[in-house]
Amino acid sequence: MAKVVVAGHICLDVIPDLSEMHMERPGEFYTPGALKIAKPAKISTGGPVSNTGLNLTKLGIETLLMGKVGDDAFGNMAQLLLKKEWGIENTLIIDDAVSTSYTVVINPKGFDRMFIHDPGANNTFRASDIDYDQVAQCDLFHFGYPPLMKQMIANDGKELIEMFRRVHELGVTTSLDMCLPDCRKDTTNWPKIFEGLCPHLDLYLGSAEETLFMLHRDRYMALRNASDMDLLHAFTGDMMGELSGELLEMGVRVVVIKSGSRGYYVRTPATAILKSMGKAKPGNMDEFADREIWHPAFFCPMPLNATGSGDASISGFLSAYLRGLPLLDCVITATATGSASVEKPDALSGVPDWAGMQQRIKTIPRDPLTVTGTGWNTDAEHPFLWVGPFNKSK
Repeated sequence: MAKVVVAGHICLDVIPDLSEMHMERPGEFYTPGALKIAKPAKISTGGPVSNTGLNLTKLGIETLLMGKVGDDAFGNMAQLLLKKEWGIENTLIIDDAVSTSYTVVINPKGFDRMFIHDPGANNTFRASDIDYDQVAQCDLFHFGYPPLMKQMIANDGKELIEMFRRVHELGVTTSLDMCLPDCRKDTTNWPKIFEGLCPHLDLYLGSAEETLFMLHRDRYMALRNASDMDLLHAFTGDMMGELSGELLEMGVRVVVIKSGSRGYYVRTPATAILKSMGKAKPGNMDEFADREIWHPAFFCPMPLNATGSGDASISGFLSAYLRGLPLLDCVITATATGSASVEKPDALSGVPDWAGMQQRIKTIPRDPLTVTGTGWNTDAEHPFLWVGPFNKSK
């Protein structure tokens, strides 16, 4: 089986069980001086190194983890959890000059989750922290959450671009996941970073909100300020086509845009461009080429916690992709993995092994999806699937 490196942001997640807390509005949680009773907390490693990397392991893909923690209590706990629960040792960089990143996940029943986050050691991560000799032995390199890694995006992303350039020159397929920064305080020149980064990027796996913010900050902020609803429902097929087209034009080979409760959007270029990807190429180039599809999410009756569900869905996509499966199967596995993740309070315990995931796909229904936009229609063979105007394959 192909080897993968998952590198980037790692932290310790503290997730209080608030399932028995009942509120009518979010502000009730912050009543000054109030005592809120919770059930036992779930403590686990978090961030894409953990959420994507360990779920890839569960799904049968041999995976190496590369992240940085401090020589402190949280760092020791992260190492202990990896060793005790996964048998993983000596995989993290230990820096006694920094503190370990942590996240407190506040997830009251009936409301979207909130986070208290300290980037900690992630802010000091640099391109030189990557073990390129180990990366060279693998087929795919996945990196997650640069917006929460200060040094990686400083100086217009110098470290981030340098890291992806070096990995790509090794002939290894590259993959990137993003996250939203503090949108009102962030001053990073993301369009400039993307211009330098995309020529070295094979698989882009960001969310719809992240992609719009990175490429068109003003449009994102206007959309957010104009609506108190879930922004995902404002994304049309035309918007997705525009965003994916910009990324393809800048050099990305395969554009995958996570859309939360609305599933996965994917757009791919011509076969000749796909052939320029690293070691982990699509199993069937012609089947992968010139596609534009939008697949719905799988049904989840009562999501316990969406924390890490996007990371988990990426593990599903990559686990199918590295097995050489067709594009639709990759997207189906991605959305099924994401839905499995939200059924448990953390990002890992809800995801079954590969055989269990394939059984889940057969038994769990899909949520309804409607896509508006010029040239968008449901697929004749797969009525749950929407195909866009750039879809030229059968």
